[in-house]
Amino acid sequence: MNPFLAQVVTQAVLRKRKKAKAAKQHYSDFELAKGYRELQINLVRLLKDILLISMGIGSAAFGLESFLVPSNFIDGGVTGISLLVSEVQGLPLPVLLVLFNIPFVILGYRVISPQFAIKAALAITGLAIVVATVHFPEVTHDKLLVAVFGGFFLGAGIGLTVRGGSVIDGTEVLAIFLSRKLSTTMGDIIIVINVIIFSAAAYFLSIETALYSMITYLAASKTLDFVIEGIDEYTGVTIISTHNDEIRQMIVNVMGRGVTVYSGKRGFGKSGEKEIDIVYTVITRLELNKLNTEIEKIDPNAFIVMNSVKDTKGGMIKKRALAH
Repeated sequence: MNPFLAQVVTQAVLRKRKKAKAAKQHYSDFELAKGYRELQINLVRLLKDILLISMGIGSAAFGLESFLVPSNFIDGGVTGISLLVSEVQGLPLPVLLVLFNIPFVILGYRVISPQFAIKAALAITGLAIVVATVHFPEVTHDKLLVAVFGGFFLGAGIGLTVRGGSVIDGTEVLAIFLSRKLSTTMGDIIIVINVIIFSAAAYFLSIETALYSMITYLAASKTLDFVIEGIDEYTGVTIISTHNDEIRQMIVNVMGRGVTVYSGKRGFGKSGEKEIDIVYTVITRLELNKLNTEIEKIDPNAFIVMNSVKDTKGGMIKKRALAH
């Protein structure tokens, strides 16, 4: 390995990894190669995060300036509070975006990690700078289009930023913190926060504006889910059958999917605690019908459990080519 590159790997990866121990003066070729691979992964991840966060900032700023701000519509969360206060008090939106998010960045430092807090602070500041300096044209005056597409671009921006490991709206940080303290779900807390925001919008602006803003929020939340979870919505399928080996081969050879087999015991019926192999696979929702049909052909009495899978990584997730 190039001496300069070896020094970079040593300083950036190996010594940082062993900082709790006495630093070594010399590292083996294997350790340097492993450290180099780790450095590559970190750099690629950093560049990808920067790209996603930058795209998220651009999309959110476009949604705000071209749709929501000209029509005086708001969204949920901290962004919605900033829009509401800006409209009622006439204060500059970029300043409010930063001020209202500061407590949540500090909370993120305590609740999640210092690295997350730094990335969140940079992303929020970046959004404020773009909103203050880049002026996007107003696209339409139609209120329904403004509500739907303003929410779409804002939700896409928030989603891209989350995929980059950051946030431009601190509401979810607060929801994580309160869910741990109050033993409730994040979804319930976010709903309560947004009910308060939209009630305030109905009081200070108008009921019509509040209703359109709710459409904005729904469009943003669905777009956010789509961006984070991706176009392929995966489903985990657990199959318990006496014909487990045939089902396993069908999933691999007919469906072209990976499969995991683990041991279990029957807890009901005449067979008592008879041991049985349990088959587990992950497929897209578009393939569910075909999988059910193929299982029906093999064992009509198979017990099948399905559950949503948010995301997957590694393994045979993408469909492999089958031999003809």
